[in-house]
Amino acid sequence: MIKKIKLVLAKGMKIVLNPPALRDCKIDKTSKVCPRCELTNVQMGRYSYICGYSFLFNVRIGSFCSIAERCCIGGAAHPIYRVSSSPVFHEGKNVFKKHFAEFPEIENPETIIEDDVWIGMGCYIKSGVIIHTGAVIGMGSVVTKDVPPYEIWAGNPAKKIGDRFDDVLKEELIKSEWWNWDDFKIKKFAPYFNDIEKFLEFVER
Repeated sequence: MIKKIKLVLAKGMKIVLNPPALRDCKIDKTSKVCPRCELTNVQMGRYSYICGYSFLFNVRIGSFCSIAERCCIGGAAHPIYRVSSSPVFHEGKNVFKKHFAEFPEIENPETIIEDDVWIGMGCYIKSGVIIHTGAVIGMGSVVTKDVPPYEIWAGNPAKKIGDRFDDVLKEELIKSEWWNWDDFKIKKFAPYFNDIEKFLEFVER
C-alpha cells in the first residue's frame, strides 16, 4: 500500500513540476499529452496520447493514435538554397535574438498522422510526411516517406516490413470509419474489437 502511495505521489509531482509545453495547440479534451512534451501548432483528435519527452511541430493527429516517448515529429525547415541556412538571416524569432537580414521564412509543410496510428518509442518523422490510418511505426524508426494504411514500417530509413491485414480487410476497415463514431456506438461494438472479421460482419449489418 505504501509503495502504491509513493508511486501515485511521484507521478503527481512529475506532472506538476514538468507540465507539457503547448503553443498554438488544439487538443481534444479526451486526449492526453504527458509531461516534458513540447508541442507547437499541433491538432489532436479524440482518445489520442503522446508520451513524455516528445517534440512535435506543425502536426495534425487524428483519433485513437498512440505516440510513445521521445518521438520527434515535424519541425521547422531551413533555407538551404541561400548563402546561409542560419536563422540570423531570415525573419522570425531565433535563439540568438539577432538578425543580420530578415528574408522570408520558407514554408514548413504540415505533418499528418491519420487515425488509429501507433508510433513506437524514439521515432523521427520528417515534416510533410503522411502516416495513414492504422499504420504502425517500429521503435527507433526514421520516417522520410508517406506510410500507406495498415502497413508496418521500421528501420533507418524506415521501410515496409509487413501488413496488419490483407487488402480486403484494410479496405473494409477504412470504409467503416469507426474512429469517427460517437462513444455510444464504439462502446456497443467494442466487444468485437478483438476479432476483426466478426467486427466487420456486425458493422455490415
